[in-house]
Amino acid sequence: MKPIMKDFPYSFETERLTIRGPLPGDGEELWTAVTESQAELIPWMPWAVNLPTAQEYEQRVREGHLKFLAREDLWLMLLLKNTHTIIGGSGLHRMDWKVPKFEIGYWIRTSYARQGYITEAVTGITNFAFDVLGAKRVEIRCDVKNERSAAVPQRLGFTLDGTFRSDDRDHLTGELRDTYIFSKIRRD
Repeated sequence: MKPIMKDFPYSFETERLTIRGPLPGDGEELWTAVTESQAELIPWMPWAVNLPTAQEYEQRVREGHLKFLAREDLWLMLLLKNTHTIIGGSGLHRMDWKVPKFEIGYWIRTSYARQGYITEAVTGITNFAFDVLGAKRVEIRCDVKNERSAAVPQRLGFTLDGTFRSDDRDHLTGELRDTYIFSKIRRD
């Protein structure tokens, strides 16, 4: 079955969050969240270095909506439950529907950091991947220097599969960097 034929919900909830794909109209709120958090995101997220305008974010949101519907990339907004407040972003990326396997990425809005929202979101997204999408493998990758990001999969029982040494260049310094690969698997 082609991925576009797979039916699954566009949103789901955890205790404090609504987690959903991007929708037209999210651009300005997303731009506000990223702008507030830019200083904390720059060391780890190349896309945070030069921020687009709110209007350009709206265009990205609409493109993300289409990619979600096409099952090409499952970008997810993290919203406080029962509000329109975007407190972070996540998603299921680098998908391989043949396995199926997915990679979870994440960031949190600065004013909501250190409150357990990312742990809650990653738990919910991992469960969604296994229970709804039928994933056999879920990965989390992060720079070895990003201790806060690496703490999330460790806290949630992911296995450190290994370290890709000198696998990429730091987007700020150009120096070689190392990447942790964490995973959870589900066997039949």
